[in-house]
Amino acid sequence: MFDFVHEKKRVVQFVLLLIILPFAFWGVDSYRKSGGGESLATVNGEKIGAQEFDNAMHQQQQRMREMAGPTFDQTIFDKPEIKRSILEGLVTQHLLGSEARKNGLAITDEQLAGVIAGIAAFQKDGKFDKQQYEKALSAQNMSPPVFEARVSQELSSRELTDAYTQSGYASNLVVDNLIRLNEQQRVVSSAKFDLESYLKQVKVDDAAISDYYNKNQNEFKTPERAKVEYLVFSAESLMPQVAVDEAEVAKYFNEHQSEFGTQEQRQASHILINVSAQASDAEKKAAKEKAEQVLQKVKQAPGSFAVLAKQYSQDPGSAANGGDLGMFGRGTMVKPFEEAVYKLKVGETTDLVQSDFGFHIIRLTAIKAAKSQSLAEVKGFITQRLKAQKASDKFAELAEKFSNIVYEQSDSLKPAAELVKVAVQQGGWLNKGPATGGIWTDKAIQAVFSDDAMKNKRNTAAVEVAPNTLVSARVVEYQPASVRPVAEVSAGIQKKLQYQRAMDLIAKQGAEALGHLQHGEQANIAWQPVQTISRAQHTGLDAELTHLVFQVNAAKLPAYVGMPLEQNGFALVRVDAVKDTATIDAVKRSRYLQQVRQITGDELLQSYLAEAKKHADISMKALASDEKK
Repeated sequence: MFDFVHEKKRVVQFVLLLIILPFAFWGVDSYRKSGGGESLATVNGEKIGAQEFDNAMHQQQQRMREMAGPTFDQTIFDKPEIKRSILEGLVTQHLLGSEARKNGLAITDEQLAGVIAGIAAFQKDGKFDKQQYEKALSAQNMSPPVFEARVSQELSSRELTDAYTQSGYASNLVVDNLIRLNEQQRVVSSAKFDLESYLKQVKVDDAAISDYYNKNQNEFKTPERAKVEYLVFSAESLMPQVAVDEAEVAKYFNEHQSEFGTQEQRQASHILINVSAQASDAEKKAAKEKAEQVLQKVKQAPGSFAVLAKQYSQDPGSAANGGDLGMFGRGTMVKPFEEAVYKLKVGETTDLVQSDFGFHIIRLTAIKAAKSQSLAEVKGFITQRLKAQKASDKFAELAEKFSNIVYEQSDSLKPAAELVKVAVQQGGWLNKGPATGGIWTDKAIQAVFSDDAMKNKRNTAAVEVAPNTLVSARVVEYQPASVRPVAEVSAGIQKKLQYQRAMDLIAKQGAEALGHLQHGEQANIAWQPVQTISRAQHTGLDAELTHLVFQVNAAKLPAYVGMPLEQNGFALVRVDAVKDTATIDAVKRSRYLQQVRQITGDELLQSYLAEAKKHADISMKALASDEKK
């Protein structure tokens, strides 16, 4: 299909997010053979090596770092369940690739090249540039395990998964019933047992407080903790220390023109008569004759191009849209097509243009001119980028010296602070235990509570808590683990017991009231004004309580439901009437059909994968973290 590249742009964006450029143009075979060291798993004889696992781990860390920002804690990836999940994800990816190949779903070299050439990260002046490609690879500090293999696998796997996810099913009868159920409304009134009034009825004496305290000592333990002073050395902390002059900014601007603007884009429509490059001469001749006939119709009625495209074009991705391919830049389309488009003026139509997909008749419909930014517009951005680069370089230069000085002059953080020109900060109390977030990762906490830092009063080692960020700390005060005295916690215990007893009393009386109402007996209840609710819209009602409302048998009304509520005591609901949806229009039915088909399509895919795993030869080694459990 000619529109393959155009259609797959979203897939390529997904691939780029997933793999963050750890690739190069070296061929699929080298990827297949690059075991990357120890094999952690195999899928139908295909190995998943330690290098591939490390890459996947790095990708997930990058994505989490971008999402969480400064709160990102890298130590979460030390957890065995996270590592196992990443390995299982790789197994699924390889299984999909294996199944795609087994089903003959292969991406041609031309399609793959077109996709890759269309990725802006690998372009210079709007065209694919090998040096730019290799530069992008180098920036990731990665060897070339082959971009083509990953993209090809993702595209072919997507062809397989789409076959299932887009084959979801739903009948109009099922959807209509679902609409009626989902959009049914119920007329209700609610009542709540007020917690505050019950709290006043409950008394808790000293004996109860003492008994609770003695039986729940663990609740009142304070962990071992330390107060610290610390030093954060990062590339960011060096930013104020570096300067960038006008000449450097101008030089960068002149050398990176392609970064500061957009390339010219063109919008075209085409009519395609399919014939493959491997077709026989007779087939090519027949296709050309048919294309020439269509071309004559276009010349006779230029204004009917869109109508003729819908009637004759064999490109299913664009024919329905009158042949419209949308806006695209250089490097997106195959070469013969691109060369023809860039020779046209708006409104002009080509003669026949032959490519590996067949014969095209192309009309240029619009041009979006290239736009360049001036130096003044991007000066601030360039200055910050250059400062960040200089700061990063300076950090790399000083990092080892920083680590050495906090170790060699371990009785104070001041020498290290003077080296990197960063102030020593005073911290609060740190508890020994799981990380608290920010710079206090598990490794940083472990360093603070090490024997060297606690007993010998030395600086901790410089701990990397984030990329280009080192932290060293010094304990200034220490408190061992202890149990808080009863006098200190008695007020909290009293409130807790008072709340528990009030809730028990409410639950008992609420259940009694509900029982009376359900048996047709009277109960002294102050009902709230009547309201109409649906499953989606139920303002003022707890979600679980709403679920009960729509479960209750509405054959005999009024009907009653009730349940304890964690914050508000106990709630009752009286169901007075049921309102079914009056009409089901075509728009609503179409929307529900689409949702149900998506759900059933996803279920089909999951069932397929589960069955494929049963018949696949899959083995997974225990990770080091698994073995420690």
